[in-house]
Amino acid sequence: MPCPTDVPLPFPVAAIQGGKGSLWQDWLIAPADGERSDKARKNQALKSFDTGAKPFSQGKKAADLAATEALALELDGLQDRFYADRRFKMLLVLQGTDTSGKDGTVRGVFARTSPLGVHTVGWKAPTEAERDHDYLWRIHQKMPGAGEIMVFNRSHYEDVLVPVVNGWITPEQTQQRYRQINDFERLLAQSGTVIIKCMLHIGSEEQKQRLQERVDDPAKHWKFSLGDLEVRKQWPAYQEAYQNLLHATSTPWAPWTVVPADSKTHRNLMIATIVRDSLQALDLRYPPANPALKGLRIE
Repeated sequence: MPCPTDVPLPFPVAAIQGGKGSLWQDWLIAPADGERSDKARKNQALKSFDTGAKPFSQGKKAADLAATEALALELDGLQDRFYADRRFKMLLVLQGTDTSGKDGTVRGVFARTSPLGVHTVGWKAPTEAERDHDYLWRIHQKMPGAGEIMVFNRSHYEDVLVPVVNGWITPEQTQQRYRQINDFERLLAQSGTVIIKCMLHIGSEEQKQRLQERVDDPAKHWKFSLGDLEVRKQWPAYQEAYQNLLHATSTPWAPWTVVPADSKTHRNLMIATIVRDSLQALDLRYPPANPALKGLRIE
């Protein structure tokens, strides 16, 4: 990953791509920033990423579950300092096909953190009022404030997926949206928002099994829509759209990470590790002590 020397950022690059030798870097999409990235991306077709891989695993499911729980507790402490520090904001984008585990990731990774500083938005189809504005209008309103972590369950990237697959916008309009999104995220990053974008990558057979589970279990029927079957028929088109957006919008200030997601346990472990490493890279600290409180005794 090249350093974003042409885009000064108010936080260390390690916060968005991991430190030297980090496993995180093996799953990053090379930024779309010229000839070097074009060469690097030749071997980064989406299908080349194994959906069943477990690069962060400790070998056994029980160990991975324990490690994720420990990370959840560690994240609680880091989030507390992040909230108190208030120099930065964080946006975690969870993007993926149906059943890829966006909801499960939120529960597994942030179960121990305070709701005061961690917020989640589950994006749906835009309302009539939202359609009266540009497609990024509603997104910008949900950006994190100082010291906040915002988690997106789906995101503005739906606007270069659904319209593309269904032919609602032209290739020229798609390219225009890629550029607009990159500019939007550059503004956020330069304003102190650490952007972590995770594409939850599952295989077609795994999705088939998870959809069938929703059909077979009455308690999961609320998660299932007959429209999911129509979307599944478009699997190849969506995979192509994902690959194109990953390559077009993985930037030095907001790179994409592909997260193998056939294993729910490993998916949570990997994302928890990435968020932990990002927060640690920020050198978080509590505000200086107030001299006026020295020696104060509460009666």
